[in-house]
Amino acid sequence: MSYYVGLDVSLKTVFICIVNAKGKVVREDAVESKPEEISSYLKQTGYEITQIGLESGNLTHYLKKGLQKAGYDVVVMEARKMAAILATIINKTDKNDARGIAEALRVGHFR
Repeated sequence: MSYYVGLDVSLKTVFICIVNAKGKVVREDAVESKPEEISSYLKQTGYEITQIGLESGNLTHYLKKGLQKAGYDVVVMEARKMAAILATIINKTDKNDARGIAEALRVGHFR
């Protein structure tokens, strides 16, 4: 089964949401904003990750390169487009943003 990962990134913490191909949230957590921490977390879940998505921002290049080096397909989402999608979320939190990013990947809004 395909699994999609949404990352909501801040300077110290990354909120992670993993959804399956049917849109069910299978895992949510937070780790340090380091590619090796994110990669380690994803590997220990045992899920075969199809794509990882994150919004463009200060740490984007650093995280993208590190996660690609670990073998992941990483999609950077233009922040204004993603903001429009996330604006539909009633209770806007970092956790819900990560869910929205994962869902946007799953349904093909970004490739």
